[in-house]
Amino acid sequence: MVINDAILNRKGARKSSDIPNEVLMYLHDGQLESVNLIEWQAVNHQSLLKSILPSLDLEENMAFFLSEMEKQNVVSGMKAIRVVSELLDNVLKNESDEKRLEVLTIMSTHISDSVRCWAAFMNKGTSKTIEELLSYIQPFAADHHFGVREIAWMSVRENLSEDIEKSVQLLIKWASSSDENVRRFAVESIRPRGVWTKHIDLLKQDPEKALPILNLLKADPSKYVQDSVGNWLNDASKSQPQWVLDLCSKWENESDVQATSKIIKKATRTIKKQTINK
Repeated sequence: MVINDAILNRKGARKSSDIPNEVLMYLHDGQLESVNLIEWQAVNHQSLLKSILPSLDLEENMAFFLSEMEKQNVVSGMKAIRVVSELLDNVLKNESDEKRLEVLTIMSTHISDSVRCWAAFMNKGTSKTIEELLSYIQPFAADHHFGVREIAWMSVRENLSEDIEKSVQLLIKWASSSDENVRRFAVESIRPRGVWTKHIDLLKQDPEKALPILNLLKADPSKYVQDSVGNWLNDASKSQPQWVLDLCSKWENESDVQATSKIIKKATRTIKKQTINK
């Protein structure tokens, strides 16, 4: 089926009710990527499963998947991705390693960003080492789609937080990558507070542990990375404001470039707001 250029090059609706039926049909058939958060959240994962499971040779599990999703009352968004991933993991643990690899290969390279999101989350409940988890997740961290990249860091954040010192050492290499998406992952995956995730209490109280990564990126040329570093420090400022101010002052003296100035501005926004409100 050929999808016309008008759909492929669309900007995306501003609200879910404005998404064209044809676009939803392609999204639910797994033939199209979402182009913004509105579309990403509008995907009905039950409908998508009906289209995808046969291509994975897992159609015999269709009733189980749909029944479990109905029980948990999940249709779309982050929760649906988590549930589908868990169900796929449960089904595939009874299959051979070859079958699991075959399914993961198809999913991780699928045209549907939602299917790639499922694959990214299919590492939960495993006994993999941090090194193995990071190796598995790297292609998703580098994915061209914003949704897949967000799921990538969310899927391993809890594992990374269990041993921050080791995780930081492993992520130094990521922070030195030529790929801005991978560099951003190194920061976003261990934000002290993060978004839609549990806080990392150790980094809220002792943000200095992440300095090997933060220092590498204090003048990063990518706005994507700058925003992440600024947000990381803004997180830290809510529990360790003086530490953030001292670090920003140090960076300002060491790196008199626009990139660092942008990071500092974002990093100190909560501190400045609190000062104004006093």
